[in-house]
Amino acid sequence: MTLDIESETDRIQVFVDKGNYHAAINLTLSALNACRRNHNQVGIDHFIEILKAIVQTLAEEFQPNK
Repeated sequence: MTLDIESETDRIQVFVDKGNYHAAINLTLSALNACRRNHNQVGIDHFIEILKAIVQTLAEEFQPNK
């Protein structure tokens, strides 16, 4: 079964929007691993970028003066 990158990205964004970063990161890592198992480098790159964005969001929310 192939992962629908767009649907999974939307699903992850819902958790980010709610501030549930733990769930968002877990879902992103799971999606990244699914892409890795399927040798889908485009998907791997996509989900790494999402992880970076989540971390950036966390930094902005919890370190606003830096």
